[in-house]
Amino acid sequence: MFYRETGQFSSNYKQDQAIFPLRQDRIGLYVILLVAFFGVPLVASDYLISAIFIPFLILALAALGLNVLTGYAGQLSLGTGGFMAVGAFAAYKFATGVPDMPIIVVMLMGGLMAAGVGIMFGIPSLRIKGFYLAVATLAAQFFIEWLFIKVGWFTNYSASGVITAPPLAIGLPFTSLEYVFDTSAKKYIFTLCFVVVLALATKNLVRSHIGRGWMAIRDMDIAAEIIGFKPLQTKLSAFAVSSFLCGVAGALWAFVHLGTVEPEAFGINRSFSILFMIIIGGLGSIMGAFIGAAFITLLPILLNNVPPLIGLNIGVALIEHIQFMVFGILIVFFLIVEPHGLARLWSIGKEKLRTWPFPY
Repeated sequence: MFYRETGQFSSNYKQDQAIFPLRQDRIGLYVILLVAFFGVPLVASDYLISAIFIPFLILALAALGLNVLTGYAGQLSLGTGGFMAVGAFAAYKFATGVPDMPIIVVMLMGGLMAAGVGIMFGIPSLRIKGFYLAVATLAAQFFIEWLFIKVGWFTNYSASGVITAPPLAIGLPFTSLEYVFDTSAKKYIFTLCFVVVLALATKNLVRSHIGRGWMAIRDMDIAAEIIGFKPLQTKLSAFAVSSFLCGVAGALWAFVHLGTVEPEAFGINRSFSILFMIIIGGLGSIMGAFIGAAFITLLPILLNNVPPLIGLNIGVALIEHIQFMVFGILIVFFLIVEPHGLARLWSIGKEKLRTWPFPY
């Protein structure tokens, strides 16, 4: 078979600790990146890029942030939408208040503001956990949404409460010219660069001392404290990194995907949908965030387009109810049968390929 590690040897610790130790995995990653960076912009239509690929990437980044907190650190959160809103509105304030600030710095500052808010609402995690922590983060979700609706300063006192993001543009070095991201393909590349860099940074972070601390706190916080991990710092670092990723995702959602956004776009339904992504895709898995985001993004499209193709005339309201039913069934199924989601099924398939035809 093609998926074998025979003949692949590690001669030093650096090779042994690589993210992708098998040559086949590295080749597969390079192929995916080539298709993502060059194939999709050249082949896909503007509709596919703007309606499917860009939302998929942004939601995958938000799911990655929640997976850091819930999947790796074991801290249940229902405030993802609120942290995305903080990133979006903070980026808007920086972009309008400091027009000369580069758009990349604007996105990162939105993420940093979200990280600060996440740390503030993560302080109770030292005393409460489980259902009670979920309620606390749910309170953060409602409070943040209420704040952006009621306080006009965050929207520059817009009468409608809606913010309109400025055009995406990056100043070219040593010139007075700007490169404007004015097409769907350019916006897609801009988003993809953010997602790839942050996903790679997160992957390395969870393999570091910080990530091991998160997983130790998740498995047994008392034992983690005994062996030297400080619970408060470890939990707050998880909240900070998670909120930062969600904040950047919220800024991308406002600036790249929608352009014009209101606080209700980051409501409780957004938080629940991202939670569904990591449950279906796989808790504690970088790949699970992308698989779950792809599933949640594509399922409504399939439900809207497949029935007419096979001659079924289903109303829009019924399709929406079917969508929630499918989500509920899949969540119950994965929680019972495979708690680690679709990413674990993919890993099992790879393990069986490595040992085929011998079951051991």
